[in-house]
Amino acid sequence: MPATGGAQPAATLRASAPGARSAPRRRRAAAYFDLDKTILATSTAMALGAPMHRSGLISSLALARGAVAQLPYLLAGVDAARASRLMEHLATMSSGVSQQALRDVVEGALLSAIEPAVYAEALDLIEGHHRAGHDVVVVSASMVEMVEPVARLVGADRAVATRMEVNSDGLFTGRIERSLLHDEKAVALAQDAAIHDIDLSRSWAYSDSISDEPLLRAVGHPVAVNPDRELRRLAEGEGWPVRDFARPVQLRAWRPRLTRATGLMVLAALVAAGTALLAARRGASPRIRGSRR
Repeated sequence: MPATGGAQPAATLRASAPGARSAPRRRRAAAYFDLDKTILATSTAMALGAPMHRSGLISSLALARGAVAQLPYLLAGVDAARASRLMEHLATMSSGVSQQALRDVVEGALLSAIEPAVYAEALDLIEGHHRAGHDVVVVSASMVEMVEPVARLVGADRAVATRMEVNSDGLFTGRIERSLLHDEKAVALAQDAAIHDIDLSRSWAYSDSISDEPLLRAVGHPVAVNPDRELRRLAEGEGWPVRDFARPVQLRAWRPRLTRATGLMVLAALVAAGTALLAARRGASPRIRGSRR
């Protein structure tokens, strides 16, 4: 039995003293990646269009219309109204499609349609963030059935994406349950951070589009990747790092390069970019090494 009476250890007395406070627990950091034209060199829906057509999920006409609808985004980005119309168009295309059938097609097309479009630079950053102990999260306006398998493929911890309504028979109804366009990405980011105890002020976000400005402003370390004209202008004005990715790579060719040294070099680059960002916010205007302005 433990002894009773006598002096208590000083640490115990301090812990039980009125008003004593324990040291605040430091929350984790995360890296939030947009998917299309940030991790992938193309649009997810465009890359999966042909496999969905071959499987019979969508018709030739729907495939052609889908490609036309995606073209403005792929070339220059779209404004909020056009993006909403595009989302509604894609939702209508999904009406009557089996959710499980779509998942099966996406899984079967990962190696042929998605893997060749993954940026090596994005994979290096994902690896660097993991080695730094950060969660890696893919945040995309594409359908969650498309995004989650791609997130697993590139080694992300989880994905947050648009959800389409599914009926009791497991078929898409053609209606949107939750869209992650524009401001909604920042809302989803805050919810993810609350669920997973993430400190957004210590976290990173990567995107190519000015439409993701709310997402980028929600974190302490925003990074513009392959930015459109407006986002590049914003990033230069704010002193945000700008990264230009240009090397899609086969994952099977990239994975053997993963060494501790590779991860540490990427982490060093992340720290350097963060230091430059802090200096820029204090009034300096450093040039980010390796970035094209």
